[in-house]
Amino acid sequence: MKLGTENKTKTIVAALLGVFAVFMLVRAFTGGEETAGPPSSTPSIATKTPPASSTPAKRKPAADRGKHQPLLAQTLDPTLRFDLLKSSEDVTYKGSGRDIFRSQAPPPEVPKPVVNPVEAQRRQAPPPPPPINLKLYGYAQRKNGEAKKIFLSSGDDIFVAKEGDIVNRRYKILKINNNSVDVEDVLTNNRQTLYLQQG
Repeated sequence: MKLGTENKTKTIVAALLGVFAVFMLVRAFTGGEETAGPPSSTPSIATKTPPASSTPAKRKPAADRGKHQPLLAQTLDPTLRFDLLKSSEDVTYKGSGRDIFRSQAPPPEVPKPVVNPVEAQRRQAPPPPPPINLKLYGYAQRKNGEAKKIFLSSGDDIFVAKEGDIVNRRYKILKINNNSVDVEDVLTNNRQTLYLQQG
């Protein structure tokens, strides 16, 4: 009789252990609370309900997440975009002259000098005309009352002229005086008096 009761107790304990094992398996695969045993690095399928004070975060379904994020193979386009390269070539860096490695205020701007308008107009005035490049070195006049003639030189060239003549295709003899001659440059309308050179 002892043998029968011992086998009955063992059978009940084995049945209870079997029910408990089935319960744990069902709980592990259906998303119950945390399973017994060491924690695993993979996220568990079971989710905890958030506390009442925190607001639940909305998670997008996996199908929606795939629509908005492009695949990695589509973003790695090997073709060159010449329009983007051209726009980057046209960009020029214009620095302010400040040293970015020192913490200091930028230098103050130097004020531009104020120019008087009269002085600015004087600076913009055209340069004076070039001097007349002739030398007076003699006179000639006949006794019969012929007009007085003068002798002029320009470098190695010698000219003989009277009043009204044009010398060297440029200089007009306006008036012959005793020791000087009034000459006008017909190109620049510059008038100058030439005096008799001694020696």
